[in-house]
Amino acid sequence: MSRIGKQPIEIPANVSVAVDSSTVVVKGPKGELQHKLPDLITVEVTGSQAMVYRSNDERYQRALHGLTRTLISNMVSGVSNGFTKELEIVGVGYRAQAKGDTTLDMSLGFSHPVTILAPQGISFEVPAPTRIIIKGIDKALVGQVAANIRKLRKPEPYKGKGIRYAGERILRKAGKTGK
Repeated sequence: MSRIGKQPIEIPANVSVAVDSSTVVVKGPKGELQHKLPDLITVEVTGSQAMVYRSNDERYQRALHGLTRTLISNMVSGVSNGFTKELEIVGVGYRAQAKGDTTLDMSLGFSHPVTILAPQGISFEVPAPTRIIIKGIDKALVGQVAANIRKLRKPEPYKGKGIRYAGERILRKAGKTGK
């Protein structure tokens, strides 16, 4: 049995989990998320707990067992608490500016400003010109938006300029030395 898959999912009082034939719908104070269940994986909700079961011990089913449990657990914590990802911008003249909750204008050393529109369910905060906070209820979407923003100007190893996750360490290279 999967160590992660056999653990129950604790459901807070303000969150409801509904299981249709092949879809799990999680509703909470921050919104609603849906997940289509893979074949031969079932979810049972009893009281304030949900359990994920698989029908056989094939390798593929074992892999999906723990994955499905983790995805549903992330949905429950997303609709109750939400997820955030923080980015730092390092470099002279590199800065970000929020235009409302869903638009981000960045100056990253290109000849033009870079504008990013947030997908539905994602919001941006810019507490300082060199910090970006990405918020949402879908953990995978928050991480993907953060990765896409970081990809615009990855941190380079010589001066460390670029966009990085908060707390990320960049391995620095020595560079050229004169004679």
